[in-house]
Amino acid sequence: MTSVQPGKVVACPSCGTRNRVPLGGRGRVRCSNCHADLPWLVEADDATFDAAVASRMLVLVDVWAVWCGPCRAIAPVVEQLSRELAGRLKVVKVDADRSPGISRRHGVTAIPTLLLYRDGAEVSRQIGAVPAAQLRAWVESALPAA
Repeated sequence: MTSVQPGKVVACPSCGTRNRVPLGGRGRVRCSNCHADLPWLVEADDATFDAAVASRMLVLVDVWAVWCGPCRAIAPVVEQLSRELAGRLKVVKVDADRSPGISRRHGVTAIPTLLLYRDGAEVSRQIGAVPAAQLRAWVESALPAA
């Protein structure tokens, strides 16, 4: 998995400058040099989930597991969405096996489960793997007009 860990450093796709990407925060993540929007892709667990989804921008939560084939199949699509929708979408990856409290608290009974959050509240969910075009359309339908 190529996701960015909280407090880790990511290179800006526009200028190459290395930037620290936080787990939490309510606004956009931007490059310290060129101010381009950075892909905001983090992992969360039982302790950090609430901070990770507390964002003004749309948050896509991917509840997955290492052993889940459909989860591995949609992972590249989710990561691509984080790059293409940088500045408009935050992606939070949750390993269901390592963070069972999140699954219990949010009624996740199958994986992959994709949840959309806005301002810390769930607004939509998609259970199971879906084709890339359908996943993209689902996420884009929840985005505010640009």
